[in-house]
Amino acid sequence: MGRKIYADCLKNIEFMTKRNTHPRLSRAFFARDTLKVARELLGKTLVRKIGRKIFRARITETEAYCGPDDKASHAAKGRTLRTSPMFGLSGVLYVYLIYGMYHCLNIVTEREGYPAAVLIRGLVPVSKNLKSADLNGPGKLCRALAVDRELNGTDSITGNKLWIEDAPAVSSALVRNSGRIGVEYAGAWKRKPWRFFLEEK
Repeated sequence: MGRKIYADCLKNIEFMTKRNTHPRLSRAFFARDTLKVARELLGKTLVRKIGRKIFRARITETEAYCGPDDKASHAAKGRTLRTSPMFGLSGVLYVYLIYGMYHCLNIVTEREGYPAAVLIRGLVPVSKNLKSADLNGPGKLCRALAVDRELNGTDSITGNKLWIEDAPAVSSALVRNSGRIGVEYAGAWKRKPWRFFLEEK
């Protein structure tokens, strides 16, 4: 039964996405509690426009980074040139480089001046010219969709290069959460169950 719910849910999202019946998410969607946004982004459609080509993929994994007290967040060390987008308007993109080679895509959340964001960790393709194997990780999906620091600070609400479109809500039976990945330096904060993902039963 769980496998059927998962398959039916994703088919419904894919069908509605292909019909392009859903608008892009508004600033009000992102200007809310970061954990709620991270959970509700699951199943939504990430859209990337490169030249005349448009690529779509469903969001299947996210991580929440919540304010200046979150030791796993870049904002824990205060506002810097690098982290400045996190303090900006909700819906703005925060893109940074790790290990000198991988980009990571985040979307700013909550009120302006409060540093919080959701990291997009995983996608599954809607567009036929994308492959699942290229989208199952934050660095991999950025490479596949040509996301780099040129998009840092751009607005997903008003911009025309990358945005998020609405889609039917996913069943809570499919949603799992866990501690965040790759933040061993954060001590107890690494165990916060702020990673959200869709799991097939």
